[in-house]
Amino acid sequence: MQTQLERIEVPAREGRALRVAAGRAFRVIDVAGGQVGDLFAFAGPDEYLSASHTRAHARRLFPVVGEAFHSNRRRPLLELVAGDDPGVHDMLIAACHPERYQELGVHGPHASCAENLLQAFPAPFVPQPVNLFMQIPVTGAELEFLPAPTAPGDSVTLRALADLDVVLSACPQDVLRINGGQPTALEIELL
Repeated sequence: MQTQLERIEVPAREGRALRVAAGRAFRVIDVAGGQVGDLFAFAGPDEYLSASHTRAHARRLFPVVGEAFHSNRRRPLLELVAGDDPGVHDMLIAACHPERYQELGVHGPHASCAENLLQAFPAPFVPQPVNLFMQIPVTGAELEFLPAPTAPGDSVTLRALADLDVVLSACPQDVLRINGGQPTALEIELL
């Protein structure tokens, strides 16, 4: 008997929310390759996945398989259990938002990860996400925004360590080269 997996498409430039019970795993798939996914997770109205607390706990700038992402209350919320990808993820850069696009010279409305979060889930504010597949090398004190190095079908698998509301945004950034100038869809597969 084969179990049917639940799949959620996250269209280019949009976000989707899902409830993930403690112990349940899910896979984030880069469908076409070269696409960043901003990942947010909330364990309650005042507890959320925190990139800065995760960096302090792990003593590293970027996550690796086998490590947990921690909350602002220093509790592990998600474990990165597997990666069928180049293993490049970012915990330094804030979610894109309308003001960022204005800074980059965009006039008028532009989709953003901050807005995608707030449209998909009633978050009290926009915390810094974990940017899956985002390549931000650090040289000295300088940051560089490089294209996501993923190929079509590359994925990461995460396991919830608490009951979580998870939001994934298929980053709409098309001004900088992180998505190769053309945002595409992601997929979430509940395991």
